[in-house]
Amino acid sequence: MTVIGIDDTDSRERGMCTTYAATRLAARLVAAGATVDRTLLVRLHPAIEHKTRGNAALAVHCDADPATAADAVEAVLGLATTGDDRTNPGAVVADLDPDAVPAPVEQFARRAVRERCSLAEARRLSTAAGFRQLTRGNGRGVVGALAATGAWAAFDEWTYECLSYRERERRGTERVVDRDSVFRAADTFYPEVWDTVDRVEQTAVCVPRTPGPVLHGIRGETADAVQAVAARIESEPVSARRTFVTNQGTDAHLQRTSLSGVENGGCYRVDATVTAGPETREGGHVFLRLGEDTGSNSAETRLRAAAFEPTKRFRDRVRALRPGDRITACGEVGDDTLNLEKFAVRGLVKTERVTPTCPDCGRSMSSAGRDAGYRCRDCRTTAPGRVERPVGRDLDAGWYEVPPCARRHVAKPLVRGGFDAPTHPEQ
Repeated sequence: MTVIGIDDTDSRERGMCTTYAATRLAARLVAAGATVDRTLLVRLHPAIEHKTRGNAALAVHCDADPATAADAVEAVLGLATTGDDRTNPGAVVADLDPDAVPAPVEQFARRAVRERCSLAEARRLSTAAGFRQLTRGNGRGVVGALAATGAWAAFDEWTYECLSYRERERRGTERVVDRDSVFRAADTFYPEVWDTVDRVEQTAVCVPRTPGPVLHGIRGETADAVQAVAARIESEPVSARRTFVTNQGTDAHLQRTSLSGVENGGCYRVDATVTAGPETREGGHVFLRLGEDTGSNSAETRLRAAAFEPTKRFRDRVRALRPGDRITACGEVGDDTLNLEKFAVRGLVKTERVTPTCPDCGRSMSSAGRDAGYRCRDCRTTAPGRVERPVGRDLDAGWYEVPPCARRHVAKPLVRGGFDAPTHPEQ
């Protein structure tokens, strides 16, 4: 077997897509007489600053000999948008079975989804393993290429995406996709196929708005299901279509830690207590503060968390939290702020201490002085202190998530199941 990893062939401004490069690579290998067993789409760490939107690296598993594979890679690297100096393609060709990569490469793949990895380390590990490297520019794509090479051995949970591509002459123009057919197909195959549409925002999430060759991408649990949805969408002509095995929708990027272990640039799952907020600020962003989960209503603030405007109705879920609530929070940390992707309610404050009311007249009592309790100035009734009053809550126990229109590729939708509490999925 031969494993080919490839990354960084696209550009934020000029388009292209590394999945398309992998599709062309697979087609070229088949034309050369090889068999392609699978193509992997591996979403890497979503907080890297030089990433394009999805930060995807690709791998092709085939039976081509390494020399034939390298020739095919050289041809496909010519598709890269190297006119953008931030595009620095890299590829790795490994003469081995995909589940038999050296342990350091497997570990590198696991880390690359969760943390920053250097080009120097990727080159060193590739050389030590005897892998051939092919690059353009500074070759930064070798980082993702090596991670994709080791991904099959590194991860156990996989989903599928069927990607359809536009004809070359149509790229750069508005995509022609029948919206009603997208919603019909999405409704028919949900929840086996997910994040095709956002039903509340009435948006076809599967159709990108960025420049590039992708017409639409369908994500789901099985290859048959995503292919069936893709086939039912009415659109402009499709020039090519390929189904990828992917780590999308798996939460592979999240590290479990405590608030004291959180660092900027990482993606985490942490247990916490709400210590302040929520507060809605200019632009519609919602902020709150978190402290260590102590199991009580008091905790020292350690981290700010936010639900930014693009998360839409998810902000209402965050606004429903209050100090003392215990949650599990998930998301990326940057600028000392946790960008919330989902959270689970573990414990809600059900009462609040308030000024007592007079049992005779029903008016709110006034303070009788420091440590002297409360009194009604009209009726002269007294009370020793504040009293407990039930609080109505708009949240239930369990998990809440951002809507499909705001979800990261690698984030796991609640509808996929496997969570440790009840779920409240967004559709």
